[in-house]
Amino acid sequence: MKLAIVEDDINMRKSLEIALGEYKEFEVISFKSAKDALKKLDDSIDLIITDINMPQMDGLEFLKILNGRYEALIITGNATLNKAIDSIRLGVKDFLTKPFEVETLVEAIKRAKKAKEVIAKSPKKSAISQKQSFVATSAALENILKLVNKAAKTDASMLLLGESGVGKELFANHIHQNSLRQNSPFVAINMAAIPENLLESELFGYEKGAFTDATEGRAGKFEIANGGTLFLDEIGEMPLALQVKLLRVLQEREVVRLGSSKPLKVDIRFIAATNADIQKKIKQGEFREDLFFRLQTIPVHIPPLREREEEIIPLCEWKLEQVDLQYGIGKKKWGKGAKEQLLAYNWPGNIRELLSVVERAAILCEEDTIMPEDLFLSSRESGGAKKIANLEEELLYEALKSCDSDIDKAASLLGMKKESFMQKMEQYNIKL
Repeated sequence: MKLAIVEDDINMRKSLEIALGEYKEFEVISFKSAKDALKKLDDSIDLIITDINMPQMDGLEFLKILNGRYEALIITGNATLNKAIDSIRLGVKDFLTKPFEVETLVEAIKRAKKAKEVIAKSPKKSAISQKQSFVATSAALENILKLVNKAAKTDASMLLLGESGVGKELFANHIHQNSLRQNSPFVAINMAAIPENLLESELFGYEKGAFTDATEGRAGKFEIANGGTLFLDEIGEMPLALQVKLLRVLQEREVVRLGSSKPLKVDIRFIAATNADIQKKIKQGEFREDLFFRLQTIPVHIPPLREREEEIIPLCEWKLEQVDLQYGIGKKKWGKGAKEQLLAYNWPGNIRELLSVVERAAILCEEDTIMPEDLFLSSRESGGAKKIANLEEELLYEALKSCDSDIDKAASLLGMKKESFMQKMEQYNIKL
């Protein structure tokens, strides 16, 4: 199995190489940056192991460009946990929080391989359409739905606020289906998923010849949603220049395609959503306050899954049915302690994370019973005896030993600045 490690920290990168190199079944190559990896990755790679925080291009941007071409594992520190959670949207099934045991990483790699094999052997079935309604309920959800159902009957703009993965698009669709526009289009667009240079043409459309590749005219999302509802997901990531243009659409109710001067009237109900701290973005000059007030005529705060505990098991049961329909793996049941672990976990990635974990567990479990170890939730919490940090310490010792305790030579051997090397020595209390 060929693994590609993408990690800018040379100590972590070398430590991972050494740790995984001890396993005969793994062939390991490594890259010091995502940009370097993009130039050299080929079809021989089975799995990518990537950090989140890296200069020039971070792990999330890297995964977006790869667009599901490879199975990927994320390694992250607590400081980047939110980004790791966001990676679930990009198809990442497992992520490990530093520090972690080498054995945990190896287990995650083997899980990825097994899941790929099981899916490949499964009978090919048409994709299961996702249910566009709520499959479970709780007191917290019922309270929100009372507000949402009242607001749905109006044409007021709504802003859905909440953590990543709480189901904001499901809420937006529910609002549309319970509105007077239910028989007209519901169009969704994610601001964070589309490159900035393409976002304007996606929203406004363009005429033939508007730019080099515009061989024919195309309607944008505003036109397509005319008469219905437009859902602007991750609105906090919209570039400032486009925020001005969106504000004008909200005020004038008209759009102009790229390459045209003719305004087109539109009748749209706007629903926006974000997991960002919009007030903080406004203070930092990253989001227009006038646009914020236009979008949040009715703000809706969606509670996280940890405050909606009653929904967890029903959601799991529904997902198990969906996985069986999609892959034909048979009905699964919960083994001793599995439900308890599902209820005890904090679910920082909310419903999106829960459904991803259940799908993976159903595919990987032995026979028909899902056990706690199949959920693999411990990998998302830092800790363990033989940590990668221990390997980093060993790497420093080995470098010093091979260079007769010459710090300059040892630092050069590892490709580190002397100051950084000495900081690591102090961190691990290494004395000469």
